[in-house]
Order: sequence, then C-alpha cells, then structure tokens
Amino acid sequence: MNQSNNTPKHSIATSHTAHNGIDLGPTLSGQERPDPAGVGKQTRRKVVAASFIGNFVEWFDYAVYGYLAVTITAVFFPESDPATGLMLTFALFAVSFLVRPLGGFVWGHLGDKIGRRTALSWSILIMSAATFCIALIPSYDTIGIWAPILLLIIRVVQGFSASGEYAGASAFLVEYAPANRRGVYAAVVPASTATGLLLGSLLAALLTGLLEPEQMQSWGWRLPFLLAAPMGLIGRYIRTKLEDSPVFKELAKEDNAIKAPVSALFKNHWRQLIQAVGAVLLNAVGFYVILSYMPTYLSQELGLDETASYVATTVALVTYIGFIFLTGMLSDHFGRKKVLMSASILFVLLTVPSFMLLDTGNFLIIILIQILLGGMLSLNDGTLPSYLAEMFPTRVRYSGFAVSFNLSNALFGGTAPFVATLLIATSGSLLAPGWYLMGAAVISLVAVALSAETSKKALA
Repeated sequence: MNQSNNTPKHSIATSHTAHNGIDLGPTLSGQERPDPAGVGKQTRRKVVAASFIGNFVEWFDYAVYGYLAVTITAVFFPESDPATGLMLTFALFAVSFLVRPLGGFVWGHLGDKIGRRTALSWSILIMSAATFCIALIPSYDTIGIWAPILLLIIRVVQGFSASGEYAGASAFLVEYAPANRRGVYAAVVPASTATGLLLGSLLAALLTGLLEPEQMQSWGWRLPFLLAAPMGLIGRYIRTKLEDSPVFKELAKEDNAIKAPVSALFKNHWRQLIQAVGAVLLNAVGFYVILSYMPTYLSQELGLDETASYVATTVALVTYIGFIFLTGMLSDHFGRKKVLMSASILFVLLTVPSFMLLDTGNFLIIILIQILLGGMLSLNDGTLPSYLAEMFPTRVRYSGFAVSFNLSNALFGGTAPFVATLLIATSGSLLAPGWYLMGAAVISLVAVALSAETSKKALA
C-alpha cells in the first residue's frame, strides 16, 4: 500500500516502526509489527464471530441440500428414475455455482470499493433469505414443473449471494489479524464452513433416523432450511456493529481506493489470478467430494446404510474441524507454500488407494479412511484463505480472492457431485471420483509451486 508523509500512526509498517521518534529496528520478519493496527481483543472476537456465522449459514444450506439429495430428488423429480433424478438434483446444485463468478465480480467490486463490512452484511441477508425460501417451495406433485424451476431460481440467487461470503470473510479476518497469526485467524473461515456441514450432517442423520420416508418427503426435509432466517439475521446484526478493517480504512483515508478494482485486477495482477485459480482447485473438488458428496457415494454406490453414511461423513468433518486451526498455525510457522504443497502431494499419493479401501464396505475401514481424507483436506483448506488473501494487495484483495475462488468452484467445485456421479455411470468404476480428485491435486500442486511465499510479508 502506498504510504504518504501524513500517513496515520496506525499505518502498517513495511520495515521499521518508529515510536516517539525512536527507531525500534526490524519488527516481525523485518517487515511488520505483530499488531500494527492496535485492534483490541473484543473487536477481534466480534470480527471472528461475524465471519464465522455468515459462512456457517451458507454451508449449512449446501450441506443439507447435499445430504438430503435422495429425499430432494423424490420431492422435485418423482417421475425420473433414481439415477437420473439424482443427477438432476446435483445438476441444480451445480447450476447455483455457475453464477458465482459473476457474484465474485460484483461482491469483489463492492468490497474493494465501499468496504468489506457493507458487502458482507448484504451477502448474508440475501443468502439466508433465499435459503429460507427453499423451505416454502411446494412439491412437484403440487405444482408440477414449477417446483424444480422455483428451486433452480432460488439456487441461482443463493449462488450469487454466497460468492462474496468466503472471500470477504477471509479478507476481513486477515486484515484484522496480528501479522504473525494471519493463518490461524483465516482458518476460522473453513472451520465455519465445516461446522455448517457438520450441523447439516447431524440434522440430516437425526431426521432420517426419526422420521419415516413419507414424513421426510412431506415436511421433514423443509425443517433445516427454515433455520436459515434467524441465523442470518443474527449474523447481519453482528456485522452491522463492526467497523471496516484498519488497512481498508487507511487506504480509503489516503484516497487510494480505485474505481474499478476488478479491471485493475485483470490488468495488473493476472499472473496471481491464474495461480490462485489453480491453487483453489484441490479445495473446490476435495471439499465437495469428501464432505458433501460422500454420504451419497457411500449409500447409493457402496450400499452402506444411510445413517451409517452420515456417521462416516460426520467423522471426516470432526477430523477436518479438529485439524483446521493446527493447519493455520503450521502455515504461520512454516509458510503457506510448504503446507499447501504437502497437502497436494498427499492427495496425489493416497486418494485412489483410499477409494479402493472404501470399496471393501468394512465400516471400521471406512471410518479410518474418512479420518485420513478429512485430515488431508484440512491441511489444504486451513491454509488456503490466508494464502489467497495475502496474494493480492489491499485495493484488489476482495476482488482477487472472490474471482479466483468462485471461478474455480464454479467450474469444478459445485459440479463435483454431478461429475462424480456421471463418471461412475459412464465408466462403471467406483474409483472414478478418486482419480478426479487426484487430478485436481496435481494441478494445485503445480500452481502453488509457481507462486510466491506470502506468510512473512506485510499486507501490501
């Protein structure tokens, strides 16, 4: 970030920090004080809470949709055979991701131009309202073809609003965090997404265990979506009580914020953008295959009981959450590149053998493989938010993160359950999702290897 002679004393130092005219010498990594903005602990707690709840609501919805895919198929595509209906359900899941790059442009522009807080406050409001509306859609038996059409429209609105959430929350946390703990703070974002998935998994398991299939199809599947409204309102209230991040306020005070951040992103930072899209690929495919599609894979493809499938995925989620903050700490200590490359190498070596072991049908082996996959994924996902936020300078940070993250997720993340189902159907191999995930890991490994280390640098 450009510094001027009248820069406020809370500005981020780039090499030395002076206080009362005394040069304190090199600070953290010779570049930055541990807490350059002087932000209080209470403020940081509010920032963490606001960032957590928004992503929690978003991914709780995606989890419920994925985990209840079989029931949703029966409600919205009752005239299709089970395999075709399931692919149509996952196709609607994927369609909501196709609009995410557009949302990334819009939310990135708003976040870099008028502030992170404003963009995040609106994104959670739209997201929670759309999720609530899904619970109100009549079934196919009631209104015919209009049922899946309405579901499609709402999923598109969800995709648009959600595209600003993960990127904005990550940028917000990184800009508020002490310089030597940006990895740990940014790990709150994937932790919140996994917690949303965890609650979705537990609720889906509870509902399918307590209710008869007829009750689930009639009204049981609607209950989780109704919870979005109160949770979203709480998240929006917390966000409206916060100020924008110190580095963004400093940028705005110096009048350095640009009018077209997305245009500047493509003009001046296109190399970083390409690297970021590639680096996100493992997250995009891995997250949805391991934590969203897996219950369907275990029950529909391997014949595991539905409740047991949810339990196995819950184990992966608990492992993922348990390791996510440790991963953030490791990336703060060893650097983002080393941790991300280690995750990719593990996926290249172990993914296909893991799917071979899942095919044994042994529940204990399935649980152990879920623990392994959840831990490997956390090694990647716990590092990725800080890596992407640090890759771009403050004036285009929201845009760079949102565009790269949503573009990769639109092309490969939201389509992962559909592609996995299609690959199995066309190839006849139950290992197809594993090969797909391994290919994503190879591309991410190359992209990260070509990028620069960012963990020890000041926020530009």
